[in-house]
Amino acid sequence: MSIVAEVVRSGFVESVHHGVVALTDRPGVGEVDSPFFPRSSSKPLQTVGMLRSGLVPREAADLALISASHDGEPFHLERVTAILAAAGLGPEALRCPADLPFGDATRNAYLRSGGEAAPILMNCSGKHAGMLATCVANGWDLETYLDPKHPLQLALTDAVSELAGEPIAAAGVDGCGAPVLAVSPAALARAFLRLVDAEPGRPERQVADAMRAHPELVAGTESADTILMRAVPGLLVKRGADGVVAAAVPGTAGIAVKISDGAARARVPVLLAALRRLGVTPPVLDEVVLGGGRVVGEVRSVW
Repeated sequence: MSIVAEVVRSGFVESVHHGVVALTDRPGVGEVDSPFFPRSSSKPLQTVGMLRSGLVPREAADLALISASHDGEPFHLERVTAILAAAGLGPEALRCPADLPFGDATRNAYLRSGGEAAPILMNCSGKHAGMLATCVANGWDLETYLDPKHPLQLALTDAVSELAGEPIAAAGVDGCGAPVLAVSPAALARAFLRLVDAEPGRPERQVADAMRAHPELVAGTESADTILMRAVPGLLVKRGADGVVAAAVPGTAGIAVKISDGAARARVPVLLAALRRLGVTPPVLDEVVLGGGRVVGEVRSVW
């Protein structure tokens, strides 16, 4: 992997981050054809698979939350509850692990109010609600919906492979307990471009349109994904754990970033650099380095 970002403190380069950047039909950085686990960046592809399998959302905004890694803000939890209720289910049906809200401010407020960890608070609960609703629509077993051999997961695997344009290289278990599927960075970038460039009304475009229309549901009020989609018309962005982020600019290119050491702080500066190479002017979101409570450096892209 190539060096894609460096950490500068008080004018001194104290560390570097290696990684891979894939751009569709353009030169990238690193081994863009070597499979990896995209983690939550693959959620929009799974949501397409749910629609293809018969999921009927109450409204388009539900697709944004089903594709989300949400911060656990009250409006996220209300929508997860509503998606489950429409399928005749309650939060107890969720098989993701109990967790606390993802965002610092939301988590601290929740704990101060006396709240405890719960599955609905887990950042993947929207995806799990969508999976359960898809199972209800098909009469599939609800207890085993996370089993890789379950009809739901077989259908989602087929959808991810088709959108990526390559076979699934490996299957693992993600942090939420659902299967996670390995594809190459080049394939992930290609799949995201397919989402935004699909014809209106197709499942791919339905997911992309919902995410871009409701970016606060995809992540959180103050998250980078939300800010970027609000600031750049047509841009689709989805973060993933372990230093992953995928994006697409309609009619231009798809992007996939993987930071090799899993550092989340490096992915945003690298994504911004990729967008600038595509002629997009994103908002200023570069990560800063603090010392004594003040800014003393930055994390910057160097590729």
